[in-house]
Amino acid sequence: MSAGYDEDFFEWTHHSAELLRSGNLAALDIEHLAEEIEDLGKRDRREAGSRVRVILKHLAKWQMQPERRERSTWRSTIVTQRGQLAAVLADSPSLRRYLREQMQELYTRALVEAVEETRLDSHPLRAECPFTLEEALDEKFFPE
Repeated sequence: MSAGYDEDFFEWTHHSAELLRSGNLAALDIEHLAEEIEDLGKRDRREAGSRVRVILKHLAKWQMQPERRERSTWRSTIVTQRGQLAAVLADSPSLRRYLREQMQELYTRALVEAVEETRLDSHPLRAECPFTLEEALDEKFFPE
């Protein structure tokens, strides 16, 4: 007998996959299986949002401290996050809609983090997100 969901999650996942492949749907723990499938989507949504927030934070720092652009790792971080986000969006293109809807909230959080990290008491950036999702994803986009 296979371990249950609460006893050994890893074993439960493998056993559930075997049941699915064999067509033994009656033996599946449907409620937990549905919950885990939903959680997969939430995980991708959180990852995509986190990557956009990091991009926006570094774009904000890029604008806030232009004199530090050459000495910072901001460009490298932006490029890396864009590449990793592209992979997530390739698997789940519908996340673009979610990200477009969340841009302002993600930017607001990114701006708070950027101000904290730069230790600037004031900054010239406006509270409204100045970037579109397409700009944030564009490998050639770096604001002046």
